[in-house]
Amino acid sequence: MVPHVGTRAGSAALIVARIIMIVAGIVALIIALGILVVVLEANPQNSIVSAIHDAADFLVGPFDGIFTPSNPKVAITVNWGIAIVVYLVVARIVSGLIRRLGAGSAATRTRR
Repeated sequence: MVPHVGTRAGSAALIVARIIMIVAGIVALIIALGILVVVLEANPQNSIVSAIHDAADFLVGPFDGIFTPSNPKVAITVNWGIAIVVYLVVARIVSGLIRRLGAGSAATRTRR
């Protein structure tokens, strides 16, 4: 039995939506590790610590400095934490839209 074209479109949309959520999860994990590196005062001379911090710092660029408490650890925790939430919320919204578009596309094609 040959699958309907709409079924393939829905499956492709589901895959893309999952990829978006996986990438957002990885981004959130990198940022969370960056927060830990700063808060726990990991050795900045260590190449792994440096790589994690640099990657997290790059990913949170637009969110850095939103709030400026006097304690730098609190500033990073708050600002980078906001970045995590925004990345995950936006990914969830985009993922949901793609799933709905894929489901709508599949429903339209199967009705024809």
